[in-house]
Amino acid sequence: MKFSIENLAKVRREIEPLLEQHWQEIALNKDIIKMNPDWEGYARLDNVNALRIYTARKDGVMMGYFVVIVSKSLHYRDHLFANNDVIFLTQPARKGLTGVKLIKFAIESLAAEGITKLHINTKAHQPFDAILERLNFEEIERVYSLVLR
Repeated sequence: MKFSIENLAKVRREIEPLLEQHWQEIALNKDIIKMNPDWEGYARLDNVNALRIYTARKDGVMMGYFVVIVSKSLHYRDHLFANNDVIFLTQPARKGLTGVKLIKFAIESLAAEGITKLHINTKAHQPFDAILERLNFEEIERVYSLVLR
């Protein structure tokens, strides 16, 4: 497996079918909230160097991605935080340590850039807490959701 940092223009067409698969597998409230990515918004983030797309490829084929958004913290303005947007591995890539290695690659890349903190959120119905704890992440808060319409 090869891990890389790639830009949106290069990977968008490859990510789209994986994103659909990801949505089918993990999304809640699909009857109300349809997948409809704001590709222009992602492009704007990419253009201002706020988007990081980490990929896992086997023989050149994308097997997974980890996308984070980097921004100054409004609470701690001397620091840059990276907040995960999406993380996904295809079923074949979930065997072994691919997920751990992909996250480690992102951690090393972000640290080299001087990013202070990385936040990763997980779905309660499909957690991967053991992997994050193995990588020394700590649970810091919980998020609750309510569909309003």
